[in-house]
Amino acid sequence: MSCWPSTLNSHQKTQAGASGDGLAPCAASEISTRGRVYPEDGHPYRGVFQRDRDRIIHASAFRRLVYKTQVFVNHEGDLYRSRLTHSLEVAQVARTVAGALGLNSHLAESISLAHDLGHTPFGHAGQDALNRCMRDFGGFEHNLQSLRVVDELEEKYAEFPGLNLSFETREGILKHCSVSNARELGDLGARFLNRTQPGLEAQLANIADEIAYNNHDVDDGLRAGLLEHDALREVSLYRRASDSVLERYPGLDGRRLVY
Repeated sequence: MSCWPSTLNSHQKTQAGASGDGLAPCAASEISTRGRVYPEDGHPYRGVFQRDRDRIIHASAFRRLVYKTQVFVNHEGDLYRSRLTHSLEVAQVARTVAGALGLNSHLAESISLAHDLGHTPFGHAGQDALNRCMRDFGGFEHNLQSLRVVDELEEKYAEFPGLNLSFETREGILKHCSVSNARELGDLGARFLNRTQPGLEAQLANIADEIAYNNHDVDDGLRAGLLEHDALREVSLYRRASDSVLERYPGLDGRRLVY
């Protein structure tokens, strides 16, 4: 389902979504952005969400993602995904789909790049351990920590703490939040109290996250020898994809078949 006017063809939709102009009516608009905590003048050739993306890419926390575990810990080799490469793959998926749907690709990309900034080392096991340690102090939520990173912990600018990202990017970063913490976040936490959904770009970034890790975790598992092609064929979706590839390219094997 698309929120585009029916008069536009697919090429026009893709071009508009990729360029940031002529977006679909349901897309986030820089004209109607809810702004930043600390007001700033506009930039002559970068939009609000492009500036968000650039600030995230240049953040120290973004670079540190290279050492954070996706599935395999860092010392096991550089052939496996880290939180950094995962975030890049999520951003690529989100940006492409946003362009096809006429959503704001710059916003979808900025949310995707920042979504794991507050994630712990050692994957979800690290998060669970920190949550236990912090139980008497409200626990630990990695989405809330991602918001804390961009709002407070990054130290780049003289005029304000953090990266001073737009409301829309910050809303998308905060994918989950407990009710107790939501009450402390004002407008940003209101949707968790009112049980409403974030913007479509935030929802898309969430779906792109699932698409990325459901594919690359299998790829990494096969590369590491923890998963086997024949065993995965018991999963109907994998089997259909494999049969489709082999029908088109008989005799294909090894890494090329898996990819």
